[in-house]
Amino acid sequence: MDKKEIETNYKKKIKLLTNYNKNYYDKSSPLVSDKEFDNLKQDILLLEQKYKFLNSSNSPSKTVGFKPSKNFKKSLHRVPMLSLGNAFSEDDLINFEKRILNFISEKNSFKISYSAEPKIDGISASLTYKNGNLIKGLSRGDGKEGEDITANILTIKDIPKKIIKKDFPEEIDVRGEVFIQNSDFQNLKEKFANPRNAASGSLRQKNPDDTRKIPLKFIAYTFGYEQGLKIENQFEYLKKLNEWGFKTNPLNKLITGVKNLLTNYKEIEKKRSEIDFDIDGIVYKINSFKLQKRLGNVANAPRWAIAHKFSSNKGISLVKSIEIQIGRTGALTPVAKIEPINIGGVLVANATLHNEDEINRKDIRVGDTVIVERAGDVIPHILSVEFKKRPKDLKKFSYPKKCPSCGSKTIKEYNIITKKNDAVRRCTSEGYECEKISIEKLKHFVSKEALNIDGFGKKIVETFYKLKLIKLPQDIFRLDFKKIEKLEGWGRLSVENLKYAINEKKNISIERLIYSLGIRHIGLENAKLISKYFKSFSKFKALSKNKSYNELLNIDGIGETQINSVKNFFSNKINVEVLDQLETILNIKDALDENKNGKLKDKTFMITGKLNGISRAEIKSLIEENAGSTVSSISKKLDYLIVGEKPTKRKIEEAKNFKIITLDQKQFLILLNKTS
Repeated sequence: MDKKEIETNYKKKIKLLTNYNKNYYDKSSPLVSDKEFDNLKQDILLLEQKYKFLNSSNSPSKTVGFKPSKNFKKSLHRVPMLSLGNAFSEDDLINFEKRILNFISEKNSFKISYSAEPKIDGISASLTYKNGNLIKGLSRGDGKEGEDITANILTIKDIPKKIIKKDFPEEIDVRGEVFIQNSDFQNLKEKFANPRNAASGSLRQKNPDDTRKIPLKFIAYTFGYEQGLKIENQFEYLKKLNEWGFKTNPLNKLITGVKNLLTNYKEIEKKRSEIDFDIDGIVYKINSFKLQKRLGNVANAPRWAIAHKFSSNKGISLVKSIEIQIGRTGALTPVAKIEPINIGGVLVANATLHNEDEINRKDIRVGDTVIVERAGDVIPHILSVEFKKRPKDLKKFSYPKKCPSCGSKTIKEYNIITKKNDAVRRCTSEGYECEKISIEKLKHFVSKEALNIDGFGKKIVETFYKLKLIKLPQDIFRLDFKKIEKLEGWGRLSVENLKYAINEKKNISIERLIYSLGIRHIGLENAKLISKYFKSFSKFKALSKNKSYNELLNIDGIGETQINSVKNFFSNKINVEVLDQLETILNIKDALDENKNGKLKDKTFMITGKLNGISRAEIKSLIEENAGSTVSSISKKLDYLIVGEKPTKRKIEEAKNFKIITLDQKQFLILLNKTS
């Protein structure tokens, strides 16, 4: 077949798959069997692997599951439903506990109790109760906003509709998992691919009477918003759930120590085939609610919980080629293109090779037969090479010393923390000189957490860049819409929609804009910290002129690594020009002050010496939560010096000279109306 015939065949398959999806998900009326559906998907994926010019936004390689149904109205979660970090080994669990101990400034001898709860592979739901009555049910959605599925939730027999227990909170969001038992799924397997899909599809039926016919179950395990909950720990909460009429996982346990967690993990993993519902790991939660509150969250995940995933699925395949991908920070990432194989119900055609050291350590070569592992939702990777099956003439893979995109030198940077060279090799090009880096930076600029321009996806960035419609971020706001209207697949309406979406994002907060710039090591959380410090974009941009980068040390959470990244960013002329252009085009909102009326309003603090039972990070967090701020040097502007054990004598003398008030740890806590 020629190129045109291949494209025509591909588009027909995509159209057919789209029709199957619509009937399967929106109409709950499958047109074909799961096998036929899966075969069609595999045909499309294989075509895309063979012919690189094929692509479609409706391809199964770009869509996962299905879009939120238009049949349900959206509703915000009062407390976000956060995701969890993953652990796959004993080392991961040891490091998890070490991070906790470091944060709360406790020694290794400090015993932490965990609520170990097998993780059901179902659909998360949040149930709102007021005065004992179930008034709302929401799906997880994107964690911040879910679908209102109250009518369908009310059909699930496991869920109490009214609770009359005296100790039940006045108002609470009880959270848990909706699922289907494997034994019940046997009667549904002709309609759904697996129990999880069956639960998801059933819970999203338009008609609650249809949902009622499905044997959905519900297991409760946590809560979101609460008012009047008088419980001190997670395991006690699970017991109370049972007393209030909810079902909880019978395999839940209270465990102390990583070794005991591993023993329990191995025991449950052996029982997986005997359990009548799918579980894909065990969630470990710090049992104490007080300790949970101290630990708080990191970005979109709690510090106090982690999901220990069960052993992964594996498969054997052939390495067809090794391609080098270049990220927005210049990182060269090797990816193995393998013969497509089905692992755990997912067609795998690519496997990450991580970095140059990983390729050398495992001696992976093009033409090798390899064992591919897919652990949970982690990107598939090559576990090992089957050396006995290696042909004699295979050459060792040579990692590029020059960037495949722009020809710049590639280097491994020296890490001042580890005192070693990084494993990742990077392109030395800064800014937008490297085409691949430039494209990835533009993709980041329009991404969800950055500008979030509706309808401006990754493929559009690639297309517009190729057509020289955009090269730098400011070009997005100066697009030639008349030219775009003439492009294949575009029309007046779609162009007007894009134009509207772009103009809508001309109003942007400073933290979003800083994040959107894609400065290495400056994620959304760091962007927020920088924004709160500088307040306005013009003050942040002034760093390019005054070069006062050490000023960033005054920001809690910003260290030398981040400072060097900001410095490198501003050292590039094109980056500075981009900032100048964006400042003239956009309406950049200043950072808002948080908790302006806190107990420590307008007060500045500095810490010297070691504190007991609390880390510097936590005490700085307490200060900021109460509208105070921390600094890294002593001056007349400093209000309080907090003195711990073995303080720096010079700082104490300087504080005396400036007549600054010194506080010990106990005095500081009294200042916050707390007891030590």
